[in-house]
Amino acid sequence: MTKRNQVGTGTDTLVFSSPETTTARPAVLAEAASRFSRVPTGPLTKHQSVADLRKDHASGKLSDRQLVNRIAQVTGLQQAHFDLTPPDPALNNLLDPAFCLRHECLPWQRTDDCLWIATSRPETFGAASDQITKLIEPANTCIRPVLVGREACQTYIAETHKSELSDRSRSRTPLIMSCRAWRPKSRVRVGASLSAVAALGGLAIAFPDQVISAFVILAFLTMIVAATLKTAAVISKMTEQPAPGKARSISPLPTMSILVPLFRERRIAETLLRRLQKLDYPKDKLEILLVLEEDDIMTRSLLDRTQMPPGFRIIVVPDGTPRTKPRAMNYALDFCTGDIVGIYDAEDAPAPDQLFRVAEGFAQAPADVVCLQGVLDYYNARTNWISRCFTVEYNTWFRLLLPGMARLGFALPLGGTTLFIRRDKLEELGGWDAHNVTEDADLGFRLARAGYRTQVIDTTTGEEANTRIVPWIKQRSRWLKGYMATYLVHMRSPVTLWRDLGPWQFLGFQAHFVTALAHFTLAPLILCFWAVMFGIDLPFTTLDSDPRIRLLTFCFLIHELLTMALGVIATRRGGHRGMWFWVPLLHLYWPLGTIAMWKALYELVFKPFYWDKTDHGHSLDETTDQLTVPIPPESSFNRVTNAREI
Repeated sequence: MTKRNQVGTGTDTLVFSSPETTTARPAVLAEAASRFSRVPTGPLTKHQSVADLRKDHASGKLSDRQLVNRIAQVTGLQQAHFDLTPPDPALNNLLDPAFCLRHECLPWQRTDDCLWIATSRPETFGAASDQITKLIEPANTCIRPVLVGREACQTYIAETHKSELSDRSRSRTPLIMSCRAWRPKSRVRVGASLSAVAALGGLAIAFPDQVISAFVILAFLTMIVAATLKTAAVISKMTEQPAPGKARSISPLPTMSILVPLFRERRIAETLLRRLQKLDYPKDKLEILLVLEEDDIMTRSLLDRTQMPPGFRIIVVPDGTPRTKPRAMNYALDFCTGDIVGIYDAEDAPAPDQLFRVAEGFAQAPADVVCLQGVLDYYNARTNWISRCFTVEYNTWFRLLLPGMARLGFALPLGGTTLFIRRDKLEELGGWDAHNVTEDADLGFRLARAGYRTQVIDTTTGEEANTRIVPWIKQRSRWLKGYMATYLVHMRSPVTLWRDLGPWQFLGFQAHFVTALAHFTLAPLILCFWAVMFGIDLPFTTLDSDPRIRLLTFCFLIHELLTMALGVIATRRGGHRGMWFWVPLLHLYWPLGTIAMWKALYELVFKPFYWDKTDHGHSLDETTDQLTVPIPPESSFNRVTNAREI
């Protein structure tokens, strides 16, 4: 082994040009580790530790190259340059690539009884080396660190283990908790579905009154359950005592990794960077990972032309199936370094102090609370009637029902964005189900089954509401398909689900999913019976002449009035009271969900893993690149909550 001085850096570069015996002792590592947090005498006296150097790097004062050079000077470690001496291919499979990504290290070279590990995190290498010692043979191998840049380290791991990491991203979740066992085009599933439809059609033709009566009874029962659940949740929420207004000081603040999955976002990517830069959190404790698909040339070329702010990184997901958001996040999870992992969508505009609110929420929460769900609201609520009705629905869900359900002790279906989860618990559960197109709701119930809880926190993220009918139906059909998949997966063993959740949460699980899916599936039947109130005769049945049907129709009317009342209550805050006029138009809005439901049923049979992407950026003014409808000036310290689908 020889040393070569790197011109202009003042640091040594290790170059293995010829093997030689290394007589290093294990104590060498301890001696090196003792230097990681102190500054040697010399020109860098203004820096007190590697942590200070990372703060300068996070604030943009140091480039990636400068950071590595300064750390080398502070720690006394020598640098390894992969372009001069690449890692030994014989060592590629010595360690699990996920372990290497997590600890930002990899086996570089071996000399006799000494293993050289290239690391970009020397300040945490001591803990990593202890684990490496337990994983390699022989047990008495001397482990010595050399320094390398993070990008070079992670790029080498990603390229070398591309296939393995890609497979891991699609199969992290245990099979029993995943729908990946389903075949995309299963003849058995298609045949069984078509047979069920044919049998139901035959029964409807042979016994129309009996079949319709059965569906009416089902609709009535689910309506009663839904109304009871909504009323209880709203009462629980509205009787909640406000939390003390004084925020507590948190020290030390947790480190956070924010995942932002992007796919063909030509309109919104640049605006997203500006919005995320407004997050007020220590830069050295925050990293934002923009997660791109390998073949997404559109978004990648746009970001390549954009000056990437400090603390932002691009993670490229290898091409593979299924092409879903959860698979992309599973892949990026191994690249995260934060204690807490957060999720934002491409169109999100989070409150600037949101991450401080998250840190405060985790600090105050009991140990079993491992996930915090932020609240969502629409910044383009007044675009048209669809966006207005969507806003009423979202506010009803997040302002009233979701926090009310949490207070009642039910398991919560998470939203797809503005959720924050402890990283170790997320990894314990196996990340997200890559094959579930509503991975957020599924994760919420897997957390509950593992004995963990989710809380709704008082901070808001602005989102872009779908304002066009066809995209709205596509988005809602994806949500409903994922809901059905989630229900079927967790109900594989109802007894096990009962044991995991307990009786109360099990009943809440059934009430939430069955009523939500039945509401959209049976809506056409309910709409038909609205005609009975106006004296219109229904074809193919004599049930409309039964006086009990009019009573049932009156009950449906009461339920609709309850839904309207909740919409008014949810939008009573400043900035949304103008929505009250549009609440009655929900009667025209909900039938769109029925169309989405039937589309979801078709896709569940024929395309269960298909991700119908939502296009973003339609509410941006092309000349100013700003929001056409500003977010209402509402402090994130206020108690706000909005919605996801039921």
